[in-house]
Amino acid sequence: MSAQEKIKKVLILGCTGSIGKSTVDIIKNLPERFKCCGLTANKNLDLLKQTASLFNCPYSLTSEEGYDGIKKLIDQTKPDIVVNGIAGSAGLIPSITVLEAGIDLALANKESVVMAGPLIFSLAEKNKCHILPVDSEHSAIFTLLNQCGGKENVDRLIITASGGPFRTWPSEKIAQATLKDALKHPTWNMGAKITVDSATLGNKGLEVIEAKRLFNFKTSQIQVAVHPESIVHSLVRTNDGIVYAQLSEPDMKHPILQALDWPFIKTTYLKPFDITDTPEGKRTLTFVKPRFKDFPLLSLAYEAAEKDNCYPIAFNAANEIAVWSFMDEKIKFARISEITQTVMSHSSDWESKITCPEDIFEADNLARKYAQELI
Repeated sequence: MSAQEKIKKVLILGCTGSIGKSTVDIIKNLPERFKCCGLTANKNLDLLKQTASLFNCPYSLTSEEGYDGIKKLIDQTKPDIVVNGIAGSAGLIPSITVLEAGIDLALANKESVVMAGPLIFSLAEKNKCHILPVDSEHSAIFTLLNQCGGKENVDRLIITASGGPFRTWPSEKIAQATLKDALKHPTWNMGAKITVDSATLGNKGLEVIEAKRLFNFKTSQIQVAVHPESIVHSLVRTNDGIVYAQLSEPDMKHPILQALDWPFIKTTYLKPFDITDTPEGKRTLTFVKPRFKDFPLLSLAYEAAEKDNCYPIAFNAANEIAVWSFMDEKIKFARISEITQTVMSHSSDWESKITCPEDIFEADNLARKYAQELI
C-alpha cells in the first residue's frame, strides 16, 4: 500500500442509524483500508457501546454531549474523513464543525446542503477540504459528471425516485394514508422520518434542492423520473442529447464506499452488479413522470429551489415539523404538504440572502414556529 493510499481514519456521526450501520459494516469488512477512530449516536447507548467495543474505539459520545463534544471528538481522533449520517436539521452544525476543522466530509445529511449550501461550500473551499455526497442519487451524479468530463458537458441531471409505497395509489386513497402505510417502503430500508419523506416525495424534493446547490445547475436542468426498481440511481444527459446512467443494487454501502475511497475506485467485498442476475434471467427497468398533483411536496421543492435564498430552509423546516406531527398521529398525511405550502407562502420572510449561520437559524426557527401554529 502506497503512502498515498494509507489506511483512512473514519469518524462516524450517527453510528446507530442506517447510514452509520452501513459504514460500520464497510469498516468491519475492509480493515486494511479503513479504521474507525470515533463514533457518535443519538440516544442508543447500548449499540454505541457495542460498536465502540467492536473497533476497540475509545472515543465516542451521545448527542446529549452537544456540538462542543463533536469538536472535541474531532480534536481527539484526528480523522481523515467524517461520515455524517445524522438525520434531519440536527446534522447541520456537525457538518459545519467538520469543515471548519478542514476535514473531508462524506455527507448523507441532505439538510446541510438544503439549509446552508452556500455557507458549507465556502467553508470547504476556505479550509481546502471536500464535500463528498453519500445520497445514492448525488453520489451517482458526482461520479457521472466526472466521467463525462465535467459540468460543462452536461445539460440535464435526472434524479430517480422509487415512487414510494403510494406510487400506484389513487389520489383519494393517498390522502387517507396511515403512518403504517407510509412506512412500508418498497425497496429501501431507512429511518422512519426519511421513509415518510419518500412516501410524500418530499425527500426527492430535498434532493432536487441539494442537486442544484451541490452541482451548481439551474432548477430547470434537474428532472425527476420515477423508477420503482431503484437500480438506476441517477442519470445525466450530455449536450449532444445522450443519457448516461449509474446502476447498482439499492444498497447504501455503495455510495458510502465511493465517498470513503475517493478519489480512487477500488475492488470491494460487495457483490458486483449483474444486470441479468435475477431468478428469471432478465431485468426490466421502468421510468415514468412523477405525479406532481398527487405529490405536491415535489412541486413545492422545485419552487423553493428556484426562489432560493431562505425558501429551501422554510421548505425543510415546515416539512420536518409536519412529518414528525404525522408520525405522532397529530395530523393526517395530506396535511404534511398543506402545512409546508402555507409556511412557504410567508414569502417576505424567505427572500433575504444567507450571510452567516445566524441567518439560517433565524429562518429555520421562524418556519418551525409557523408550522407549529398550524398543527
